[in-house]
Amino acid sequence: MPRQLPSVLTPPDWLVRNLRPQQAPIPWAAASRAAIALALPLAIGLAAGEPAYGALASMGALSGVIGDTADAYRMRILNIAVPQLFGAIGVTIGSLVFGHGWAAVGAVTGVALVSGMISTIGAVASVSSLLLLLNCSIGAGLPLPGSWWLAPVLMSGGGLLVLALALLAWPLRSGVPERAAVAHTYRTVADLLAATGTERYVDVRFAVTQSLNQSYDLALARRAFHHGRSPEVVRLLAQLNAITPVIEAAPAVHQFNEPLAPEVPDALRHLADAVETGYTGPIGLGLPVPTNETARAVDHALRHAADVVSDRDADKASLHNVDDRLGRPAALRVRATRAARNVLLSAASWRYGLRLALCIGLAQALVSLVPVPRSYWVALTITFVMKPDFGSVFSRALLRALGTVAGLVVAAAVLALVPLGWWDVPVMFVLGPLIPVLGPRGYGYQTAAVTPVILLLSDVLNHLGTALLVPRLVDSLIGCAIALVAGYLLWPESWHTRVGDRLADAVADTARYVEYAFGTDVDPAARARMRRRLYRDLSAIRTEFQRALSEPPPNGRRAAAWLPLVVATERIVDATTAAGVRLRHGAQRPSPAEISHVALQLRELSDGLRETDTLIAVRTDLTGPAGSVLEPLRQEVAAARAIASPR
Repeated sequence: MPRQLPSVLTPPDWLVRNLRPQQAPIPWAAASRAAIALALPLAIGLAAGEPAYGALASMGALSGVIGDTADAYRMRILNIAVPQLFGAIGVTIGSLVFGHGWAAVGAVTGVALVSGMISTIGAVASVSSLLLLLNCSIGAGLPLPGSWWLAPVLMSGGGLLVLALALLAWPLRSGVPERAAVAHTYRTVADLLAATGTERYVDVRFAVTQSLNQSYDLALARRAFHHGRSPEVVRLLAQLNAITPVIEAAPAVHQFNEPLAPEVPDALRHLADAVETGYTGPIGLGLPVPTNETARAVDHALRHAADVVSDRDADKASLHNVDDRLGRPAALRVRATRAARNVLLSAASWRYGLRLALCIGLAQALVSLVPVPRSYWVALTITFVMKPDFGSVFSRALLRALGTVAGLVVAAAVLALVPLGWWDVPVMFVLGPLIPVLGPRGYGYQTAAVTPVILLLSDVLNHLGTALLVPRLVDSLIGCAIALVAGYLLWPESWHTRVGDRLADAVADTARYVEYAFGTDVDPAARARMRRRLYRDLSAIRTEFQRALSEPPPNGRRAAAWLPLVVATERIVDATTAAGVRLRHGAQRPSPAEISHVALQLRELSDGLRETDTLIAVRTDLTGPAGSVLEPLRQEVAAARAIASPR
């Protein structure tokens, strides 16, 4: 028999999860844009006799390449252009305080506080705050050529070059990414119908939530650019609304383990093809005759979706108030005021802002007291690592260190073998595409791709060659150590606020959903919004738990214990949705007392989650009329309350 390795040599699960690359397709278009955007400014600078100016523009292009992740063209404007504005502000502040000792420390620390707080607003704000602090750290730690205004102009110009390249095909492909996203949602829902009654159902349902979120975000972002009512946007939103009844019927099919005929998901895939191509003619579904209550619900929902996809006029007439059904976004001024108020009054935003400011302040103070050449790299490392919305702080610190080592190996070969000058242009043309190719596979891989690019551009600015390598490694390790100690280990309660409180909020929202869904005066649009918001929140919580699983004990162990409760909460929402489908198809309505009893049990569970980091089994007393439509829901609530953490 072959000898087995001792268990002590087996890497822990959290380490394996961190190092395992994620599967992602190669983004050929983004890779081409990265090659051009990073190499072209450098070539122009060399041709003009100002290579340092070209390097600054390429640094700006680097931030645009990292943010070039959206498929829809309108989202690219938000993801790239808005952060460039914040980046210009950051580098201006940094360059103005460069060389001013403790004043620079205070300024960068203050920017870190603001950056941390505004990053909690949303995805675009998070990237903008990241670039604000990154560029401020560069300006405060690196002597930039030219007048104070030149660096912001050049770096913003490099980022806008990426945006210009990303928008080249817009006139030819306008609306194509949005239609493709909606079609992908239809196909994912088809996979959900095919997975009912199997173990794959939970994973596919999670994929449906993610796809639906992305499709709504793209459609609503496109609507934000139209002052009037765009027929194409209305059509996209109508198609997304039409798939909602199909998604609601799926839990009922899965709950009663009544598999659907293969023709049913195939019909939905046929609709997806029509959505993607923009076809609006008659569509033959070929659906079998439904044989039970749940099959009739699916059949009715699919035929309604087919009517919406195929008939433009009926689409407009039946969904005239599509904006109101989704919850019309407030005016930009109102949303900005609301976001500012939430940031200023939110304990979470202050907590994260103070953590980030503490780490940056320590880094800036350290490099002011201890001679560290080109000390901006320490702050850059902390800024990238201290982004909990991008992943676990611990995991990012670990992957940052490993990725930096790998990137330095490549950088050493480039700096040692490639002379300064025009040879840097083809090297940048080769290294640049690695960023969008390796970035989606994990933060460590992205760091390994970004590191040689930054070092090559830094060498153009300061001409240190291979002398850059060891200081950059030391700076990265110092930054990782500060982030781990001051931003992770000193805040043990952050795990509960990051995960436990959010799950408790979701359970409380589930209680409200149960009360509303079975009430006497139910608005279908409001019920759909509540359900969609719940699934979106649970999707974000599940993602956060997956990140926590990559942390070492005790956080990783806690996440493993709590994850079944996330699944149980999702099953409760499913059971509620399934019961609603049965009610709409003739089941007897439950009594108010029966509804209140279930909601009370959920609120008690929510209150308990806020008070502990360790799950304990909670006795439940959920009984009700035999044959009630709420009986499956009561079973799921009882199962959730009975979950206990392992010893």
